[in-house]
Amino acid sequence: MSTVLISVMMVITGSINTISTKLADISKSKNSEGDVVAFDHPFFQAACMFIGEFCCLLVYKIVQCRRARLERLASGGSSELRYTQIQNQDVAQAARHNWSPLIFLLPAMCDMCATSLMYIGLSWTYASIFQMLRGAVMIFTGIFSVFFLGRKLGKHHWLGMVIVMSGLALVGVSSVLSPSNGAQASNPLGGIVVIVCAQIVQATQMVVEEKFLTKYEVAPLQAVGFEGLWGFLLMSILLVPFYYIPGNTTGGKLENAIDAFVQIGNSYVVMGAVIGNVVSIGFFNFFGITVTRRISATTRMVLDSVRTLVIWMFGLAVGWEKFQYMQAIGFPLLIIGMFVYNGTIKIPGVTEVIEEGSGEKQGEDREEEGSFAGDGDFGLNGDKQQQQQQQQQPHEVVDHGESFRQEDQKKQPGWV
Repeated sequence: MSTVLISVMMVITGSINTISTKLADISKSKNSEGDVVAFDHPFFQAACMFIGEFCCLLVYKIVQCRRARLERLASGGSSELRYTQIQNQDVAQAARHNWSPLIFLLPAMCDMCATSLMYIGLSWTYASIFQMLRGAVMIFTGIFSVFFLGRKLGKHHWLGMVIVMSGLALVGVSSVLSPSNGAQASNPLGGIVVIVCAQIVQATQMVVEEKFLTKYEVAPLQAVGFEGLWGFLLMSILLVPFYYIPGNTTGGKLENAIDAFVQIGNSYVVMGAVIGNVVSIGFFNFFGITVTRRISATTRMVLDSVRTLVIWMFGLAVGWEKFQYMQAIGFPLLIIGMFVYNGTIKIPGVTEVIEEGSGEKQGEDREEEGSFAGDGDFGLNGDKQQQQQQQQQPHEVVDHGESFRQEDQKKQPGWV
């Protein structure tokens, strides 16, 4: 598949994810009490999103099985094991591969809280406002990295954060000043507050990931999949007590998952929107990771900005929202601020040159792959480490954490 097609598919699937979620929110269907009401089930939708992320783990396993099969065929069907010479660096590298799926539990809990809050906020405000406000995660991630990771931010980081904050202020004000558009934006101000709170939680997730997960060698698809698995299990458990907590959904519940299934069965539009959410998030993560590997994390950030523009244009075209000039000013500021923060736009005397391999440089790579990935996706620098290993040792094949040294396919003395 060509790089251009993969980039286009990333934008399309990412846009479909937000649009389908919003479509489900504003669509009406007959509930379990016989009333035709809007599909108001943010926690249920969060659980569905985690199913999409879990699909990434299935894709990873399928790819691994296919590669193992091709390796067996390449070796003539021999089942003889290949070994790696034991060296000090190999022992240290082996420790990076020895991890438990439980390491994703804490990030999954953060992801679950952030996703639930974002879906609540999306149901209260416009889809474009929702997508633009997600840029606030960069600000909180930068601040948290200073306090909890001991990172020193450069002048261009702080300038980029100020520019992004200015853009977010304009976008937020435009949403509040614009008249409420019924089901499309029943509570714009409340939606803004909830979405911003979600970005604080998501920034916490990214700091936790960098603090505890970067010490391990984990394939990105595998990491997303395990987070999806834990997120789905946790949310599924929480849906049970949510059913008995007083709330605003059908039957006076905080979340009524049973009613959600009833409404899905009574409306093809709601059913299509929920399925679209599940499928699109899985493909979006897959294409996003592929873009990062084949091109760069900066390109992925640019494409995610295009995705925001597509969602905004779609909302205007179908009448979900009206054009606001303050939003038109705020959106470019968000993009410019992100580019300044990441050093894509270099300002003389402000943009600092960071040496390759420094902790701050790795932090920027982490934020590029994580902060702007969105929708539950994050990077663990695994791709970059694998590329560096391949460049340093061309004769070594690195396959998602499994290293094999090929030397005429023979065992050598001193190998185990």
